[in-house]
Amino acid sequence: MDENLKVKDTFFGGVFWNNPTFVLVLGMCPALGVTNTVQGAVATGLATLFVLVFSNLIISALRKIIPDKVRIPCYIIIISTFVTIVQMVMRKFLPDLNRSIGAFIALIVVNCLVLGRADGFASSHKIWISVVDGFAMGLGFALGLSLISVVREFLTAGSFWGITIIPNFPTISGTASTVIGFIVLACYIAAFKVIMHKLNAIREKRLEKATLVKTKEVVAVLVDGVEQPTTILQTQEVHKDTIKPANQQVKGDSE
Repeated sequence: MDENLKVKDTFFGGVFWNNPTFVLVLGMCPALGVTNTVQGAVATGLATLFVLVFSNLIISALRKIIPDKVRIPCYIIIISTFVTIVQMVMRKFLPDLNRSIGAFIALIVVNCLVLGRADGFASSHKIWISVVDGFAMGLGFALGLSLISVVREFLTAGSFWGITIIPNFPTISGTASTVIGFIVLACYIAAFKVIMHKLNAIREKRLEKATLVKTKEVVAVLVDGVEQPTTILQTQEVHKDTIKPANQQVKGDSE
């Protein structure tokens, strides 16, 4: 049960509570560089997810072998290996997309999100939970890039996934497009903070209710040195020195 809760917390933490884009504000270079199109954002997000999952897996598996003094260079070598695999696949099967976002794929090697999860999580946790963390963080990052790109592509080109939605929409590029990217990102961060604040408030209320709503418990209360079995609510205040389990004998003063 504890392991299931840990997996659940790790997964939802990476996707929502600690979303890399909107909460931790990591990987801002691709968040502004590739989100002018939905295709580029999704491809970069999926590439980062792939690198996160497999780099976390390998680093967690080798965490007791890698010397502490050279851990960062070792992590970078492992991460760059998987980035190279992504680049080779994109050059072979997606040459056009590789030409447009290839530089940002190469920058995954130095993405603070990938290196941070490797050093801060995978290096100190078991393989299975490290894979869950990599998948959750990668999914959260891909989700963030995708949400930004949907709005940004529509505002700058009036299209979605390269398909024109509004004909003759004024094309915005250059500095104006970057400014729109900053504004969209800021709006998403603000909206995400409001939503997370409300969700946290709801969760705190549920936890408070869970602590107040308790079943009745039969206890033995000492009244003037005499054991008196009674039924009380767990939320009722009773001095801890006077409460004994009902099936436990209470020693008298003579003993």
